[in-house]
Amino acid sequence: MSSSTHSKRHRVGYALPPKKIQAFIKPSLIHHADQHNIDLIPIDPSKPLIEQGPLDCVIHKLYGLDWKSQLRHFSSLNPDALIIDPLDSIQRIHDRISMLQVVSNLKVSERKQVLDVPRQLVFSDSETMVKNSDDLIQKLGFPLIAKPLMADGSETSHKMYLVFDKGRNRQRKSLPDIKEDKLVSLKGLMPFSQISNLEEKSDCGGGEFDRVEMPPVDFVEEVAMAMKEETGIRLLNFDLIRDARDANRYLIIDINYFPGYEKLPNYESVLTDFLLNAMEKNKSRDVSMVRERDDD
Repeated sequence: MSSSTHSKRHRVGYALPPKKIQAFIKPSLIHHADQHNIDLIPIDPSKPLIEQGPLDCVIHKLYGLDWKSQLRHFSSLNPDALIIDPLDSIQRIHDRISMLQVVSNLKVSERKQVLDVPRQLVFSDSETMVKNSDDLIQKLGFPLIAKPLMADGSETSHKMYLVFDKGRNRQRKSLPDIKEDKLVSLKGLMPFSQISNLEEKSDCGGGEFDRVEMPPVDFVEEVAMAMKEETGIRLLNFDLIRDARDANRYLIIDINYFPGYEKLPNYESVLTDFLLNAMEKNKSRDVSMVRERDDD
């Protein structure tokens, strides 16, 4: 017998791009959530959100002006509904300039591991970047990573990985080494695409993938919690790399909203537990606010 007969059921609406729905909202997730009193409700962004309730919680990854207006209107009329995550907080990590400023504000305890961000230059277009490549190399040095200014989750921006209430660490491949004799014959830029999606059996990263030393777990967890506190975002991940010249210096090169949790083992349990805990905390907060009003 399902536990839904004994407990209140929660209606969680999801507003996601079609590809995200296909990858993330799998039958296994729907079934597991159902067994834990959660009904996952698809939201049609072409229709008024206010007419698609009632909803206890909304998870979303849409960015159009109409959607933002709808979500704000829904939230104003349903203040007790949990929105994961706040629009203003998400916007902060979409701009790569303000994104890396987030890292500078993180409160991490003093330890031998040092957290930093890479030096960066902003160009208005790729042609300008190529024309100024000599100056770029002189100021920044190698390796260089070129990314779009707005990390909006579109097809021009890559997808990465993870943090819920608890930090989780996942090893990912790096860029392959380029031999010096090949460098001589290269002209201009050499693109690398979707490194994170390469199979582990490939020789990406010089064949040393299995021998790479992971950063200390407690360090990663502390950074993850500090990131959550600073951004106010629950569905979050960041890309952490280590400086080859200083084994204790780590750099955050990317922060991503609502990454591919479906790639995690047992993601159904992780997401369901997260939603239940988030809604319980939201309910406790609402009760506390009511008590404060009564005391006044």
